[in-house]
Amino acid sequence: MTAKNGFIRISSLLLTMLVALSLCAAQADSNAVSTFTGEIMDSLCAKVGSHDQMMQDMKSMGKDKTTCSAKCIQLGAKYVLFDSSRKAIYELDDQDKAEKFAGHKVRVSGALQKKKIRVSSIEAAD
Repeated sequence: MTAKNGFIRISSLLLTMLVALSLCAAQADSNAVSTFTGEIMDSLCAKVGSHDQMMQDMKSMGKDKTTCSAKCIQLGAKYVLFDSSRKAIYELDDQDKAEKFAGHKVRVSGALQKKKIRVSSIEAAD
């Protein structure tokens, strides 16, 4: 083995180790628990940022956020967290926990992966 081949092998090994370490760090960050605030909404109404249009256009959706969300869920929507200050919509992996808070302001604790929160807990916000 020449000195040049040895240098190339060591360089390749170091590069591979750096890539592996950065992937491990990224994985650790994605598992970090954070807290998010917003309203538990259905995914249909969250796209426009309000239940108002849906309730106005379709009287069968009810007259309050909770009923509107429940009706939209029956139509195939999913519960999401809508952060109106950021205009952000986060998918929620635990639909059962979210259902109890439909139409309400909440704090969601969990790990964010892309735009989906792995929910640890949901509690009412002030």
